[in-house]
Amino acid sequence: MVFQNLTKLLIQVVVSVIILSPILWVVGRAIVGGRRARFSDALWIVALGTIINSFVGAYVHGILGFIATLILWLALIKHFFDAGWGTAIIIAVVAIIVLGIVALILAFLGLAFISGIGVMKGIL
Repeated sequence: MVFQNLTKLLIQVVVSVIILSPILWVVGRAIVGGRRARFSDALWIVALGTIINSFVGAYVHGILGFIATLILWLALIKHFFDAGWGTAIIIAVVAIIVLGIVALILAFLGLAFISGIGVMKGIL
């Protein structure tokens, strides 16, 4: 049981780092500049945020869990990108918007790919 939970956590950290780190890094560079927002910082923010969030989420639920998670992520952005609380909020909001746009684009590309396969099956 413990091994399965650790495996799930590891997979969650790896997937989160692959998807979120580049987006967070680009948004951080755009807002606070390249010297304060390094790619390694984005990796640490996402990895630590995902790990700590898993533990916090296991014990704190509901609105209190949401607030704890929000403060955690903002504190990590503030610390690693050397920003103030307001700037950390702006980075987080813009990163969420960019992530949503990327997800929509990938969804449309996936749908287009799937429909293209359906069309190709009809032709062949």
